[in-house]
Amino acid sequence: MNIYQSLVRPILFNLLKADPEQLHSSTLSSLSWLEQNRHIAGVSSIARHLEKTLCISDQKLEQNLFGLHFPNPMGLAAGFDKDGVAAAIWSHFGFGFAELGTVTYLAQPGNPKPRLFRLPLDYAALNRMGFNNRGAEAMATRLKSVSINSSSIPIGINLGKSKVTPLADAADDYLNSFRLLKDYGKYFVVNVSSPNTPGLRKLQDASFLASILTALQAENSLRKPIFVKIAPDLEWEAIADIISLVQQSGLAGIIATNTTISREGLKTQAIERTGNSPQQEAGGISGAPVRDRSTEVIRYIYQQTGGKMPIIGVGGVFNAEDAWEKITAGATLVQVYTGWIYQGPMMIRQILEGLLVKLEQNKLNSISEAVGLQVKQQKSI
Repeated sequence: MNIYQSLVRPILFNLLKADPEQLHSSTLSSLSWLEQNRHIAGVSSIARHLEKTLCISDQKLEQNLFGLHFPNPMGLAAGFDKDGVAAAIWSHFGFGFAELGTVTYLAQPGNPKPRLFRLPLDYAALNRMGFNNRGAEAMATRLKSVSINSSSIPIGINLGKSKVTPLADAADDYLNSFRLLKDYGKYFVVNVSSPNTPGLRKLQDASFLASILTALQAENSLRKPIFVKIAPDLEWEAIADIISLVQQSGLAGIIATNTTISREGLKTQAIERTGNSPQQEAGGISGAPVRDRSTEVIRYIYQQTGGKMPIIGVGGVFNAEDAWEKITAGATLVQVYTGWIYQGPMMIRQILEGLLVKLEQNKLNSISEAVGLQVKQQKSI
C-alpha cells in the first residue's frame, strides 16, 4: 500500500488544498534541515532509514558515462532544488543523480505569484516560476559549505539567463555563472528552453546558442560534461540544427525535454486557483501531457546520431513503463519531477525494481544494453 498516494496526497491536494509553491518550499526547508544536521545521531538515523526504505542497489542499473559513475539511471530534474539547499540528501531518496537549478548569474525573485498550479485530471503541473533563485554566487557558497564533491551521486547544475540580461549579452551571463560554479557541478546544463523568461527560447537558435557554447567551452578547462536542454515544441529541423551544434561544440549531449507551451488534449477545464482555463494561463506544462512528445524527440535524436550522443530523457515519467519507454527510445538517463510529486517518495525504488524486471524479461545484463533497444529492433525488422 502506498501511504503517500492513498492518504498523504489526498489530504494535501484535496482536503487542505495546500498551495503548490508553499508546499514545495516547506518540503525543501525540511530536506535542507535534514541535510545540514545529517551527522547528528538522531538525524542520521532518519537518513539511514530513508536510504534503507527508498534505495535499491544493483550492478545491472549502473553506468559509467562521460567520466561519471551513475549508480542507477533515475535522476531528479532541475527545478525542484533551485538553490542546492538539499544537494547532499538526494541520494537518500534513491536517485542515481540530481540536477540543481535553474540558477542564474544574478539573483532574481521570478514571476509574480501565483505561478505554480496542479492539473490533477491531467497528472500535470503548470508553472511560470521565471527562474526564481538566489543567484550563482549564493549557490557556490552553499555547495562549498556542504562539500558537494563528496556526494555519492553525480550532482549537475542547470544554468539559465538572468531576466535583466539582454539576449545579446546572454553568453557572458551564462559564462559568469559557470565561472562561479564550475568547481562544484559534475556536469552542467545550458537551459535555453524555459518558456517563462521572455525571449529565452530564441537562444535555441543556432547563432545565439553557438556563442554561448563557445564561451563555456573556452572556460571549461576541467572538461566538465555540458548538456543543452531543449523544448518539446521545436520543429524537427531546429532540433537537427541543435544536434549539429552540440556535435561541433564537443558537448556531452542533450536533455530532452523541458516543459511544453502546448495545451492540446488537456482534460482540465479550469484551474481552481484562478478560475481560468489552462489556455488562458501563461507557463509551461509538465507531467503526463508532455510524455509522448518528449519520447518522440528522444527517439529522433537517437536516430539522427546513430545512438552516439548521450540523451537525458525527461517528461511525463510516472512508472517503470514510462522510464523503459524513454530508455529504449534512446535515453541514457531519465529524470523526474512532476511524477515524483504525484507518486511520492517510493516512486524511484518502484521504477528501479520495474526496470530490473524489464531487463530480465528481455534477457539483458545491464541497463546500458536497453538504451535505444526499441529503435534497434524496429531497424532490424
